[in-house]
Amino acid sequence: MQIAILVGSHRQASQSSRVGAYISKNLLRIDPTIVTDTIDLAGNPLPLWDESVWQGESPLASQWKPYRTRLRQADGLVIVSPEWAGMVPPGLKNFLLFAGPKEVGHKPALIVAVSASRGGSYPVNELRTSGYKNNRLLYIPEHVLVQDVGDVLAGEAPANQRDAWLRQRLEFTLKILLAYAEALVPIRASGLTEHAEFPYGM
Repeated sequence: MQIAILVGSHRQASQSSRVGAYISKNLLRIDPTIVTDTIDLAGNPLPLWDESVWQGESPLASQWKPYRTRLRQADGLVIVSPEWAGMVPPGLKNFLLFAGPKEVGHKPALIVAVSASRGGSYPVNELRTSGYKNNRLLYIPEHVLVQDVGDVLAGEAPANQRDAWLRQRLEFTLKILLAYAEALVPIRASGLTEHAEFPYGM
């Protein structure tokens, strides 16, 4: 099984990137046979989306191709989003415009929102409201808020009781994500999700 970890911060050496690395290690602790692939948006590597991405030989299609290939190999995703001014970073929303149903359709995704203080809930709401309709990405019911991120998930051992609780919460949600990922493989393989008359959500 392969899980893609999408780190949505544009910043270099971000706290979100550190959280993504912790999640990757945690997945391997849960199941050493899992393959993790971290897609880090540090530096905002993609230009703004436009329709030329659908033209096979366009410069934009060429830039997207490596990400498209990696997402197609994934059975599930973890989306790590910081909260910037109460919003999902624009580069992450832009990335979700690129991702189509052949890349992420009917694949489960866990939202992990990151906040330097006690926030983080707004990105969860924003992602659940938008960014999934046409690409058919499936957000699982569970999510995780990593609040006061500078104080947690920093070392091998928990720093305090709250850090220990958060680590348990992450492990719990990751195990659920893996169960969804396994369960959805036959649905995608069934052919039911490929219907030429209904390429978009309503």
